[in-house]
Amino acid sequence: MRILTAAEMRAADRAAIEDWGIPGLVLMENAALGVVEAVCRSYADAGRILIFCGPGNNGGDGLAVGRHLALRGFEPHLLLVGWSRNRSADADLQLDVCTRQGLATTRIETVEELRAVFPARLESDLWIDALFGTGLSRPLEDVFAEAVSWLEKAPVPVVAVDLPSGLDASSGELIGPCATADLTVTFAAPKVAHVFAPAAERCGEIVVTDLGIPERILEETPGALHLLTARELSAALRDVRPEDHKGSFGHCLVVAGSTGQSGAAVLAARGAVVGGAGLVTAAVPESLVPTVDAASLESMTLPLACDVSGALTLDAADQVLEAAVGKNCVALGPGLGTSGPTCDAAERILEACELPMVVDADELNAVRDRAGSFGRRSAPTVLTPHPGEAARLFGTTTAEVQADRVGFARAVATEHGVVLVLKGHQTLVAGPDGSVHVNPTGNPGMATGGSGDVLTGLIAALVARNYDPLVAACLGVCAHGQSGGLGRERQGLEGLRATDLLRRIPEALRSLRHA
Repeated sequence: MRILTAAEMRAADRAAIEDWGIPGLVLMENAALGVVEAVCRSYADAGRILIFCGPGNNGGDGLAVGRHLALRGFEPHLLLVGWSRNRSADADLQLDVCTRQGLATTRIETVEELRAVFPARLESDLWIDALFGTGLSRPLEDVFAEAVSWLEKAPVPVVAVDLPSGLDASSGELIGPCATADLTVTFAAPKVAHVFAPAAERCGEIVVTDLGIPERILEETPGALHLLTARELSAALRDVRPEDHKGSFGHCLVVAGSTGQSGAAVLAARGAVVGGAGLVTAAVPESLVPTVDAASLESMTLPLACDVSGALTLDAADQVLEAAVGKNCVALGPGLGTSGPTCDAAERILEACELPMVVDADELNAVRDRAGSFGRRSAPTVLTPHPGEAARLFGTTTAEVQADRVGFARAVATEHGVVLVLKGHQTLVAGPDGSVHVNPTGNPGMATGGSGDVLTGLIAALVARNYDPLVAACLGVCAHGQSGGLGRERQGLEGLRATDLLRRIPEALRSLRHA
């Protein structure tokens, strides 16, 4: 699903009106009906409803909402805030219809007038915020700031029309005083402020309703930010055919592990198994083979040359490159460690292996300051850093990464020609084409040792199954997060383990398939 900025939404509206000939009033009516349906669904028992209407098209939406709510037996009262200033023609037309319909209205122009009328209005059952929509880009002042202060501390539920007033639709940051909604009904597609905190925390539950804009317009609207949805990912999952066999689902080579970190190799290998790879080989330091053999029964093991401490030596690189012949994907890095010879071996594998590769954890630390290695690869590369690893790898700070996660992810993916999975709350998947996909699944309970190793194996399995690397990363990230959601439902956040995620990934993939 597209995530739009205010400018992109305006472009879509303009194309619908000017290029397709859809009148603006039709779009306004469709918006109103979407809000009314949401109110009837969530607040059917609300009798008296106070609607804050600003002077622009968002206020026009609010007036149309009032008309339709009255027809359904509700008692709307229209509060016209700041209507002496730059009213839109469509809003004026809506007000004329509301007046003919006999709806109660109160005009408010000053802070004093607003404060004077409010004691009587507190008896309402529901407030609807239709002051400002997606067009706002500066802090509210005067009577509008006072109005949103009431909406922020409302004694009853608040429904926002398109966006809580006071937010900038194109930013996740708060730009000034703003309303807080229990339910936000937005149109055509979510906006940036609906998705990213702290702005998103003001939106409550979000419902995206049809505005009547043809899908083709949204597809052609410039912009490359997307929200991962189960329905769209379902379409990407391929069916299993009766004639399929192990070879149909690819062979994944997992290069991982060191003394004290055999668990990372086991979790990555098992992640590849539950991700559906037909065959999985765990290439680990020779000293770890008995441990990995016993803990990952469904995968094979390949012993690699190591020193007395259990770290890979440079000879291991040639063993991996030889073993990669006939495989479909390599997962490189979980638990490898960062000793000098291991780093050299990992660097050689990274640059010489011609297979698609998912690179994680210790390998990212091993190549710090040598990020150009990724750009020199001939095959697709998926990187899965958390913000700290990404900062070290690409010569910046964690704070700078977090300050503009979308911009950072897009820049890295396009500059280095990789798929970047920037882990964390709302994990981002950025493609070399400049697209960035936001994952809404997952929870804080997944911030536990081994969770990232499972994700590496899962994405590698999907790549081995011949999914496009960007699609594989999106599917893997979403299913990984859903497995955490299933774990949360059944056992809570406390004590959620990486092995709990492994058990639930098949169920998560199945739920995506049938979404």
